[in-house]
Amino acid sequence: MITLVATWKVFTKAGKPGWGAIIPVYNIVLLCNIASKPGWWALFYFIPLLNIVVDVIVFDRIAKRFGKSSRFGLGLTFLSFVFLPILAFSSARYTSKRKR
Repeated sequence: MITLVATWKVFTKAGKPGWGAIIPVYNIVLLCNIASKPGWWALFYFIPLLNIVVDVIVFDRIAKRFGKSSRFGLGLTFLSFVFLPILAFSSARYTSKRKR
């Protein structure tokens, strides 16, 4: 439940509809869009092993968009129930351009 609420909040911070967090597959498309990847990348989530690689890439990009490090992106990937609420309820702001 906390992950759902945090995802909703992250989506709204990124200018996407928060209700998208509760729609299966559409929420993955929105995550890809927030990471500045095309929505069709959601198809990669259905391919075993490739889905892990794509998840790391997408969450790394999302972390960067919110001004966080690549380590934070790994935390989002593997411990999302901890790192998503941190991202959602912190003062981090979404930027459409990647910070290096």
